[in-house]
Amino acid sequence: MKQRILVVDDERDLCKILQFNLENEGFNVDVAYSAEEVLAKESLADYDLMMLDVMMGEISGFSLAKRLKQNSDTRRIPIIFVTAKDTENDAVTGLTIGADDYITKPFSVREMILRVKAVLRRTAVTATPTDELISYHTLRINLSAKKVELDGMEIPFTKTELGVLSLLLKHRGRVFSRQELITKIWPSDVLVLDRTVDVNITRIRKKIGIYAKHIVTRQGFGYCFED
Repeated sequence: MKQRILVVDDERDLCKILQFNLENEGFNVDVAYSAEEVLAKESLADYDLMMLDVMMGEISGFSLAKRLKQNSDTRRIPIIFVTAKDTENDAVTGLTIGADDYITKPFSVREMILRVKAVLRRTAVTATPTDELISYHTLRINLSAKKVELDGMEIPFTKTELGVLSLLLKHRGRVFSRQELITKIWPSDVLVLDRTVDVNITRIRKKIGIYAKHIVTRQGFGYCFED
C-alpha cells in the first residue's frame, strides 16, 4: 500500500511541485493551502507524513502542529516543516513541538525526497509496536494476536467485532457513520445493512462491561468511543 503524505502550504505552485515529485517516488499525495483546510478534513489519521509550511494565514504551521500533536488520532503522524524561516530559534521551536525534520526554502528536490524517506523509515520502526496494541485502561486489543482482553481476561470477539472496536478505540472521539464502518470493516462484495452495524455495536457493548458506556451513539451521525 502506498504511503500517504499531506502537503500544506499557501504557495500553490510549491504544493504542485512537491506533489508531482513525491508522486513520482510512489507516494499518494494530497495538498491543502491552509491550516484551516487541514483541520476541516476527515481521516487525518490515515496520513503517514505531513509537510507543513510555517507562515500561513491565521493559523501558523507551528500552531497546526501543536493541535495535531495534542490529538490522540494524529499525534503519531511525523511532521516535516518546510519554510523560508531559517533562524536557529525557528528550527528549535519546530523540533520542540515534535516535528521530525525542518527543511528551509529554497531546497533541492532531491534533498527533500531523501529527507522525507529518512523520516518515514525512522518513524516506521517506532510506530509498528504501538499500532499492534490498542488499550484503554484495562481494555486491551492485541491486533497481532487478534485478542481482546478485559481486566486481564480474554474476551471472545468475532473478526467483525474486533475490527469495529479497534477502529473506534484507535480513533477515540471521532464519529464514524454506519456507512464508514461498513466500508472500512466489511468486505466490499458483501451486502451489509445499517441494522447489521447496530447489532454488532450492541454485542460489543455487552462484551466490554464497564466500558460499554464509552461507545456513544450520535443520533443521525453514527458511533464513537469517548473518554
